[in-house]
Amino acid sequence: MTMPGHDTNTLRTLQGLEDNRSSVRLRAALAVGTSPDPRFVDTLIERCAIEPDFHVREMLTWALTRHSASTTVPGLLEAVRSERAQARSQALHTLSKIGDRQAWPAITRALLSDADDEVARSAWRAAVVLVPEGEERALAAVMSAQFGRGERETQLSLSRALIALGEVILPILRAATADLDPRVRAHAIATERLLHDPDAGFEFALEEAKRVVALGTTGREERR
Repeated sequence: MTMPGHDTNTLRTLQGLEDNRSSVRLRAALAVGTSPDPRFVDTLIERCAIEPDFHVREMLTWALTRHSASTTVPGLLEAVRSERAQARSQALHTLSKIGDRQAWPAITRALLSDADDEVARSAWRAAVVLVPEGEERALAAVMSAQFGRGERETQLSLSRALIALGEVILPILRAATADLDPRVRAHAIATERLLHDPDAGFEFALEEAKRVVALGTTGREERR
């Protein structure tokens, strides 16, 4: 692990980040974020890749956002290329929180279609935050290739990410409703319904979409 320094407080914090108790690791991450010190950035990024506790990972991300983007983004960009799925996922999550659009080139097609669902979900969320103005439709086209993927949570993440791009996704949704795969069609229809009615529950929208697919319609006919 990177050693930012050898003073007593630094060593205590580093030891806290590696402690067997999640509560101690949480307090250590909170301390780093409360008093940002660029010497800890590499250590925070390294810890994100292996931290087993969700709440501690969130605190590590928060601590990183408390540092300047010029200090954190380079290391996070390295992490998104890691062979470790958690490193990629958490780095993408953190980049979405930082919101520095200089990180946009790192959001590759490979990440948007990553075999690991958590990585792909983090990539979708980061992409809609970082996408440059005018490139939303191209991004939506790439992301639409993931329609029908995974279970409910994964599908909901994709729908929410696409909806965040706005009306530019409508032609892409309509094309997907004609896909040969019924899972793709149902997911696209459910996403379109949520776009028009944000208060509708995804579970309800998806079940309705499956019914529509089974009936052989697109769903738009029913709304006429």
